[in-house]
Parts: sequence; C-alpha cells; structure tokens
Amino acid sequence: MVDGVKSRALKILGSRNFSEQEMQKRLISKGETPEDAQETVRWLVSLGYINDSNYATLIVNHYLAKGYGERRIKDELFKRGIPREMWDDNLSQLEASDALDSALVYLEKKLRGRNLQCSYDKDDLNRAGTALVRRGFSYDEAKAAISRYMENSIDEDV
Repeated sequence: MVDGVKSRALKILGSRNFSEQEMQKRLISKGETPEDAQETVRWLVSLGYINDSNYATLIVNHYLAKGYGERRIKDELFKRGIPREMWDDNLSQLEASDALDSALVYLEKKLRGRNLQCSYDKDDLNRAGTALVRRGFSYDEAKAAISRYMENSIDEDV
C-alpha cells in the first residue's frame, strides 16, 4: 500500500512545492491513512524532495517580491505549516531596507501617475498607508515608505 502512496505523493509534488504538513494533509485528503501519509512524507524528506527550510525561503522571497510585509509573510508560512523556528531563520535574513523597498514597489504601482506634491491628496496617502498595513507592513514601515515615496516624487519634479 505504501508504494501507491509514494507514487501519489510524487505526482502531487510535480505540481508545486509542499511543506511536510501540507503533503501529509494532502495525502490524507486523497484517502490515505495518516500512518502511510506520515511514512511517505518521511521518505520524501529523506530523498530531499521536501525541505521545509528551503520552502520557507521560497515563500519569504516570493511574497517579499510581491510587495508584502513581514506579518503577511508570517501568515503565509503559518498557513503552509512551516515550523515557527524556521520563520525566524528566514525572516531574520530580511533587512529593514528590503521591507522598505518592497513597500515602495507597491506604492509605485498603487499611486502610479499621481504627483502627490502638486495635488496633495491626504485621502490617497491614507488609503495607500492602510493598504500597506493590510499587506503586512507595520504602521512605522508604512509611514516610512510613504515619506520615501514623497521624497522620490519631489526629486523627480526637480
């Protein structure tokens, strides 16, 4: 029976990366016993096909590139079943400048074509700051990103 589970697991892995917990849940949802699923996951880990640490790094880099903040990235790591000790390892590699750069990229898209210095619109700034917080940035990070965006906007006008 385990050979069939292993075959199913390899097929599932062909579509995308999985954490140990995700794969175990997926196999169980496909009708496998928890014991067979757990044994198969251990087998996949021993072969290097599943590596939670590498997967966590992929998740952090992916969501950072998409313009998400640390809190949102932590939510994603939690949803995918990555152990918390791996969160700290991967998130500690992030620097404050990475978060600010990520927030600025998002602001560039969000506020494209608006020169906020010429037509100062407090509502636009508030909405942008709120959007950053919803994307997982702290209030301080959102405020710093908006300030930097405003500075860049002034520099472009000069």
